[in-house]
Amino acid sequence: MLLNILSGLTFLLCASWSLAASPDYNDDLALELDAYVSRHINQTRHDHIDLVALQKFYATRNYRAAWTDSNEQLARLKIALSFIATAEKEGLDSRDYHLDQLGKLFANHAPSTRLELEFQTTLSMMQFTNDLYRGRFNAAELDPDWHIPQPSFDAVEFLLSALDTDDLQHSLMRLTPSLPSYHLLKQALAKFRDLAARNVSWQHIPNTPLLRPGESHSVIPLIRARINQAYVTHAKTEYNLPAIEENTNSMLYDPELVSAIKTFQLQHGLIADGIIGDNTLKALNKTPAEKIRQLRINMERMRWLPRELGNRYLLVNIAGFQLAAVEHDQYILDMRIIVGRHYRSTPSFSSRITHLIINPYWNVPASIARKDLLPKQQKNPDYFTTQNIKVFTSYAYNSDPLNPGNIDWQTIKNGFPYILRQEPGIHNALGAIKFMMPNPFSIYLHDTPYKNLFNKDIRTFSSGCIRLEKPLQLAEFALQKQISPEALKAQIDTGETKQINLPEPLPTYIVYLTAWIDSEHTIHYSPDTYQRDRRAFDFVHW
Repeated sequence: MLLNILSGLTFLLCASWSLAASPDYNDDLALELDAYVSRHINQTRHDHIDLVALQKFYATRNYRAAWTDSNEQLARLKIALSFIATAEKEGLDSRDYHLDQLGKLFANHAPSTRLELEFQTTLSMMQFTNDLYRGRFNAAELDPDWHIPQPSFDAVEFLLSALDTDDLQHSLMRLTPSLPSYHLLKQALAKFRDLAARNVSWQHIPNTPLLRPGESHSVIPLIRARINQAYVTHAKTEYNLPAIEENTNSMLYDPELVSAIKTFQLQHGLIADGIIGDNTLKALNKTPAEKIRQLRINMERMRWLPRELGNRYLLVNIAGFQLAAVEHDQYILDMRIIVGRHYRSTPSFSSRITHLIINPYWNVPASIARKDLLPKQQKNPDYFTTQNIKVFTSYAYNSDPLNPGNIDWQTIKNGFPYILRQEPGIHNALGAIKFMMPNPFSIYLHDTPYKNLFNKDIRTFSSGCIRLEKPLQLAEFALQKQISPEALKAQIDTGETKQINLPEPLPTYIVYLTAWIDSEHTIHYSPDTYQRDRRAFDFVHW
């Protein structure tokens, strides 16, 4: 509707408004601006900071209009309003930028409201450009576990520059994140919004017992229908199931449907075993509205990220239990990861890996020693010995370790008066390599001897640090192939602890994304394991 107004009212606007500026016009606009600010200063609709920015914008322009004072500005106004109308495509809400009011002011084309349209357009453009560039919300408020600084953005300077270069359209196109993931999520959002606009609902699957390949059940036709609906939105060939005649075979969980379910499970962060259980049913029963909310919060998180991530970087998705090594926007390596338990959840932060350590010692944090390891030692007096854990009286480690057999562990109740260090070796919790990056959370990436845990759906087993499925391959990437995997393996086999500095620090971004893109540009949806999506949804209506 707005676009129709924009295309049909150009003549009326030009005819109704005086577009020839008088010598005193700048003074008139300044007076009108002061009156506008006075009228709105105490309204919740406008933040005081926004009104200050509005004054700065026009003062810098010597109180010249930007949108309503000439045919050229009128064309620019149409670009601005059309741009604001794209808010929903970006996962935002055009109501936050007063699009309806702007459309009415545009349609009214009354001289008395021309400057109202002028000022409101500037305010809306400043807000929308800011939200596109650095996010609609304060990251720390929406997600207290997010510690990556949001990009800085000066909406006034941006608009002034865009208007001075007279290339507003091109300037606006550069505001969204350049991440391929963002634009692919945007495409998926458009599909789901279209479904919602047409009131399309997906087939709901009722609760059913565990279904294994080859079994028959009356719910199978419903699952088949739901998979066909997934084909419409994702166009994956595995979802394009052949038609089944209405007979007993329609209830058979046949190989084609098994293949489709495995693909669906993989796409939704589940182990692709083809067994239809509670988690698979929950993913199948997600509605288009729920998908829209999930995509919107994750597009918002991507706007919180720095605009320049680096030519080479790691993107560690703790919600998707996945790490990607990226070089020149191409996925060079990806792998499964294990992250912190719910009560020791891994936060979102950024750092740079500076060095790696071969055959590391594990200096056990005091909280883990007291809460996790002490109960095991109390239950099994040989636990520390079998796990090659040494007991010290201080972090100096320059004295002889104590004999754990001479300590009455049962008497330790509240505090923990000792320091524990696990020696390098096959039992070491850090495996053969750890990757060091400075951060206030004492978190690092590391190998693990417990490889079987990578086969779990929900991989929250660590104390906050990130365990790697392919540490040797990551070391090769981090070291930029200066050391071959064979040479690295030979150094590990010596059993000696050694530090290897990276040729250059490797930027690492640890994020929480429940909708993300893999190296094949396939969209994936992950369970909201830490409930950070839900917390964001509770904070503000999406």
